Amino acid sequence: MDQTNVTRRGFFRTAGVLGAAVAGSSLLGVSVLAHADDAAPAVNIDELVAKQVGAGPIAMEKVGLDIPGTAENAALVRMPIVVDHPMEAGNFIQTVTLIIDNNPNPLIAQFELTPEAGKASLEFRARMAKSSKVRVIAKSNSGKLYGVVKEIQVAAGGCSG
Repeated sequence: MDQTNVTRRGFFRTAGVLGAAVAGSSLLGVSVLAHADDAAPAVNIDELVAKQVGAGPIAMEKVGLDIPGTAENAALVRMPIVVDHPMEAGNFIQTVTLIIDNNPNPLIAQFELTPEAGKASLEFRARMAKSSKVRVIAKSNSGKLYGVVKEIQVAAGGCSG
């Protein structure tokens, strides 16, 4: 295979993910934390969730994640997220965290929101190394946690395909 094509493909994959993150953050008027797909040691998902959003029960309600059961292209899996919660000055979703359990770096992104966003709705594209649970956890300004967990299957080869 021609080395130029591999470099070009890698560039556009990275640009697409970063573009989605920047677009999401500019629409929401807030910051985005994204991680590269560097190899990392196994991570305890419960500890990661507690560290990123805080400890406490997660109500499996209000968060919608519209992903297919099987990823057509594991390099760019589309993940539309909607949180059915008010976005008012005293009652709003403060953060939305996306975790893919079996990725080398499970913490994919954490979006910080303000009431000015109008609604807690965003779309993100992520690379998936292999079949995994995808978790979205929304934290309200009062500390309540809402979430959803969905399983998505990835064809052999995952990110490299």
